[in-house]
Amino acid sequence: MSGETCPDLFELSDGSFAVIGTDRTDDLDALLPADAARADYERIVVITRETLVRAKRDIPDV
Repeated sequence: MSGETCPDLFELSDGSFAVIGTDRTDDLDALLPADAARADYERIVVITRETLVRAKRDIPDV
């Protein structure tokens, strides 16, 4: 309502999680660890540590 935007993490009705963050694919793609990969349709999205820590209470253990 305030017009402000910020990173967020929320659960979808199918149990998947959506992340609103900064698209850093171009900056980080070449830096992925050897055991990490992404499909052409996937993007590397960065959220702050604070966002993830605050969301922790809303993420189920199972």
